Amino acid sequence: MKTCFKCNKEKELSEFYAQPGMKDGHLGKCKECTKKDVLGHRKANLKRIRAYDRERSKLPHRIAMNIARTKVFRKMNPLAYAAHSIVNYAVRSGKLKKPRKCSECPQTKMIHGHHEDYYKPLDVIWLCQVCHKKRNWKDKP
Repeated sequence: MKTCFKCNKEKELSEFYAQPGMKDGHLGKCKECTKKDVLGHRKANLKRIRAYDRERSKLPHRIAMNIARTKVFRKMNPLAYAAHSIVNYAVRSGKLKKPRKCSECPQTKMIHGHHEDYYKPLDVIWLCQVCHKKRNWKDKP
């Protein structure tokens, strides 16, 4: 058992992240408090963190990792890859019109096509990146 210095609650040691530099090998604040602090820091410094993330994504090993991850996704999800390709071609050829804003919020940047059914590739819902992630996580069991 260990007491979190942030919330002052006594919790199981498994509720603390491992930290080799600490005497008992675990961080002094619980996972829940750590997550709150990280989220608060991200919200307070969002512009700076996003700029850092953009620059970090340009590093050669990250580009290579992203290419490898994409190849694995395409191999594991051929139907999804085919649907994405069909939508992309339809938009470029003018067969399908991509709206200027998200269908669930007023966002106008980074609009993605979301497929409810990959067997109907041209039946898409246009969502911003944030709403698309929410929709995908909501669909997971």
